[in-house]
This record gives sequence, structure tokens and C-alpha cells, in this order.
Amino acid sequence: MHIAVTTRFLLPGGHLEGLGRYTFETLRCLVQQQPDCTFHFLFDRAYDPRYLLGPNVVPHVLLPPARHPLLMLAWYEGAVSQWLRRHRPAALLSPEGFTVLGTRVPRVLVLHDLAYLHRPQDVGWLMGRYYARFVPRFARAAEQLVTVSDATRQDVARQYGLPARHILVAHNAPASHFAPQPAGVQAATRERFSQGQPYFLFVGALQPRKNLLNLLRAFAQFKAEGGAKAAEVRLLLVGRTAWKAGPVFELFRSLLPAVRAAVEFTGRVSEADLAHLYAAALATVYVPFFEGFGLPVVEAQASGCPVLTSSVSSLPEAAGGPAAAILCDPHQPGAIAQGLGQLASDEFLRARLRTAGLANAARFTWEHTARVLWQAVQQALAHRPA
Repeated sequence: MHIAVTTRFLLPGGHLEGLGRYTFETLRCLVQQQPDCTFHFLFDRAYDPRYLLGPNVVPHVLLPPARHPLLMLAWYEGAVSQWLRRHRPAALLSPEGFTVLGTRVPRVLVLHDLAYLHRPQDVGWLMGRYYARFVPRFARAAEQLVTVSDATRQDVARQYGLPARHILVAHNAPASHFAPQPAGVQAATRERFSQGQPYFLFVGALQPRKNLLNLLRAFAQFKAEGGAKAAEVRLLLVGRTAWKAGPVFELFRSLLPAVRAAVEFTGRVSEADLAHLYAAALATVYVPFFEGFGLPVVEAQASGCPVLTSSVSSLPEAAGGPAAAILCDPHQPGAIAQGLGQLASDEFLRARLRTAGLANAARFTWEHTARVLWQAVQQALAHRPA
């Protein structure tokens, strides 16, 4: 059997976020689980050889490189559509939320979120128009839909008028290198990244939906009201500067000098460093306004790190509810600050959240997610015209 897969989020350079991470991890497992299937990876630019995940993977570079909406349209409806007509694979798997309309090949589409509907202010005008026009059509055209959380499944069903029972859920999962670390490794990590001091950790791209403004306001309030315990705690913000991040740096510059001195923008770090940072953190604080899943939550939990996260969208589902994480209203800096204070002062709470978080993170594996995607492929093939 020959299966085509759109892999344009497997970017050269090894820095995989969100859609790229999901694509890589699920395909890594799927290629191993289905050795008798040939997977045709469709890239939109020169690819890193490490993405050839097995002997049953055949790479194809189809131009143009597609990041602008007009180039995305040209890639999916032009280059990919033509390739499908020529090669006629059994199915097309699109793990990144976009697919091809102009094809008769059965399609499996993974939708990660509908953030463009809930946070339109975070999306550029042209990209917003692209999402609004095409994503509902993609969802209705796919023979099998998959989402990354039950929250997104219900959202897709509600927004697009589709039956939720026909949508499969294939969660994100933590990679195997996210695991608790020995005390000595944790101490060395703190020496390297936080001057030996305890720290709260944020992981994610710096962009409006991640709610960095309220996190900084909350951290400033925590420092002002937390007493001696708060004085030594730092905040590490790990991730690239993405879009509309200017207000974050403006607010940072307006903070009191003592608060500014306790905040570190690290930029991207290696996967090995990220695993160590999670494991050595006092807690991970991830309070976005909206998420389709919330991968940093389960990466932190798998690392034995307590978590404070938002009480909205998919985040309680990913976190395992209030039994496994502190949940708070992301719109209220005071509620976030209260959670920071609890985590900094209550060692018993941190120990309880570490134990519950490890159990919750163990529910999610990329191997299981890959099996769900293969089930989705089989169901799409069952809808193939005779």
C-alpha cells in the first residue's frame, strides 16, 4: 500500500514546534508500525535526511515553499494535487491541519485547533481569510477527521456542524527524553540557567495567544507579595520570538528593576536542555488563552515538574484536571499570581502534583497516537468509491 503524507512542517534545522513535532513523532511511530506500507513524504523544500524515518519512506520535494497563504494555495491545490493525480496513492494523510480539495484520493486530516475563530486578533488579515475560507471546507471534504483533544473534537463538531462521534482523537504526547532527572543534574541545570536559584518555567513561542503579558504581570505581583520565598525565585521564558511580541518586551522593560533582573528570555534551547529545564523547575507555568492540546503541560508532567495552567479550552483535559495541576483563569493575573505563590510556598503541594502529573502524562504516548492515525487511514479507505 502507498500512502502520501504532507510533511511541510518537518523543517530543516531540527527546530520542531507544535505541528512539526506532532508530524515527526506520529510518523516516526507509524513508519515503524507499518513496515509493509510505503509512505511518500511530500516536502515543500529541501529536507533534512533525518526525516527519512525508515526504509519504507520515499521523499518528494514539491515546490513552491509554502508559508504565505497564496503559496499554500499553490502548493496544496497545485503541486500536491498534481502529484496525487499522477501517482494515485491509496490515501493522503495531512497531519498539519491543511489538505487538498482538488483530489479524489481519500483524505485523513488532523485538525489541531480552531484558534482562528476564537482568537482572530492573533492572526494576520490574509491568513485569517485563508483559514476562514478553507479550513471548514477541508474539514467537510476529508473522508476521516482527527483532532488532538476531545475539546477540539467537540469544537470542530459544533463550529462546522459535523457529528462528533465520527471524529477520532489522537492526542499529543511527551517524547521519551522528558523524564525526571537526578538531583545533581537538576542542581547543575539551575547553576547554568538560573544562577542556582529556583525558577518557574514557560515554554512556547512568544506570541499573543500564549498570554505572556498576564504571566509577567502575575510574576511581578508574586514578587511583590510573596515575601522571602518569592525573593529568590526566577522566571525563565523559553522559546523563539514569534509574532506580535513587541508588547511583551515593552511590558518587561516597564517592570521594577528587581523583577526584570529575575526574568530571563532564553530563546530556543536544545531538546536535551529543555528536558533538563523541565525537570529542574520549581513548576512550569503555561497559561495561554486557548490551545488545541497544550504539549508543554504533559512534557513538564512527564519530567516530574508541577504544572500551573489555564482552566480553558483543552488545557484541563491535557493536564488531567485539578487533581494533577493547578488550573486558573488566564485572564486574571491575580489568579495566576496566587497559583505561583502556592507553588513556591507549599512543598507538599508540589510533591502531590509531581506524582499526579507523572500518572497523567503516562496516559499519552506517540505509539498510541500513531495507531489512531492508522485507524483513521483504514476508515478513510473504507469510504473510497468503488
